[in-house]
Order: sequence, then structure tokens, then C-alpha cells
Amino acid sequence: MGKIIAVANQKGGVGKTTTAVNLTAALGARGYRVLLVDVDPQGNSTSGLGVNKRDLRQSTYELLLSSLLPEQVLRHTEFKNVDLLPSNIALAGAEIELVELENRATRLKAALLRIREQYDFILIDCPPSLGIITINALTACDTVLIPIQCEYYALEGLSQLMITLRQVKRLYNPRIEIEGVVLTMYDGRLNLTTQVVEELKRVLPQKIYRTVIPRNVRLSEAPSYGQPVLYYDRGSRGSQAYEELAEEFLQRNRR
Repeated sequence: MGKIIAVANQKGGVGKTTTAVNLTAALGARGYRVLLVDVDPQGNSTSGLGVNKRDLRQSTYELLLSSLLPEQVLRHTEFKNVDLLPSNIALAGAEIELVELENRATRLKAALLRIREQYDFILIDCPPSLGIITINALTACDTVLIPIQCEYYALEGLSQLMITLRQVKRLYNPRIEIEGVVLTMYDGRLNLTTQVVEELKRVLPQKIYRTVIPRNVRLSEAPSYGQPVLYYDRGSRGSQAYEELAEEFLQRNRR
């Protein structure tokens, strides 16, 4: 049965979608069957895997709000062993609509249970908020992977996320754990970077990934071509970093 990992951080611009897309691609390239679930209304993971979000007839909006089955929404991508449950701007209205529905926090979990056995890993790209869609993702997942940019406000955002995780653990998902923290847009020359890393190690010992993701032009360019960086420029520093992250991720999961 596939492990479900929510990639979450309510602070935007921290490399969350970049991590979701590129870790998914790197795992798929290693022969693992991987599903990326895009539940961010911006749909950036969807376009990052080469799917035109404007042409979607079914998306994770219908998956959460109607009786559509995941098999009806699922898209196979051109990238090795990678499937996608896509998203678009229609999902923006789900935050309000879900409030009125029964089992509003467990609808994504119910959908993923139908296809979980088809994959080794299922990654969920969460929206940059702690609303009901993110609660659905945290209720559905086994663990949470937290990308963090090395800046002061990252620590404040992590504190808020930890509060939400404790609430979800108490109310909906007693088995949820932290998969790890990935440092993104890393620049070891900055004193602030060192300070943030030391504080994170104090707060979450054993959870910080050794692999760090540097600032890299190719990482920024790849989404505009609808490709993970592994396929856009395999020799780039960004691609090498995500391949190393995938290897460390697999070591931690003993696969």
C-alpha cells in the first residue's frame, strides 16, 4: 500500500510545489510508481507536469465536491512512472463549499483509498494556507514533508503549522507524523541561513534533511516548459539536489 505524503507549508514562495513536482519525478525515475495530487487552486503542480490546467474537464475540485471517482480524474503524464490528479482555479471555491458538506475533512482520504494500492508513493501538493483543503490533505496523509526557505519568517510559519498538525492528529488523523523538513533556496554564505538551520535543528532534531535545495535558475525555468528539472536539465545543480533528496527520502523509508 502506497505511502501518502503531504507537502505542506502555509507560507507561499518556499519551494513547496517545486519540491512536490521534482521529488515526484525523481522517485518515478528510480522505478517507483508515484502519484502527485494537486490540491492547490493555483494548479502549479499540474502545469509543472505538462498538463494544461485551463483545458481540464475534471480536477480535484470534482473529486472533493462531487461523486467523481479518482480514476475519472487521473491523468498519466509523459514522465516515467508519474501520474497526476490535476487542479485548476475551480478549486478556489472549495474552501467555502466544503464547509457545508458531510465528512468535509475526510473526502480526499476516501478518494485516495480507492487507488492507494496502485502506487508506491502518493505526494499531495497543498495550498499555501491552513484551510479545509489542507486539512483534507493532512487527514489523508501518513506523513508531512515541510519545505522551508531559510529566512526569519519561516520559523514563525513552522510554529503555526505545528499547531495545526497537533489539532489534526487529535481530531482526524492520530497516525500523522512529520516526514522531514527540506531547506530550500539555500545559500550557505548568509549568516541568517546558518541561524535558521541551527534553530530548526533545535526544534526538530532528526527531522532536517541533509540534502538542501539551492537557488538555481534551471529550477525556476523548468515549470515554464512543463517539465520537472530532471527532464529539463538533468546536469543542473537543482536537478542533482532533488535526485539526492529522493535518495535520502528512500533511505529514510527503507525502500
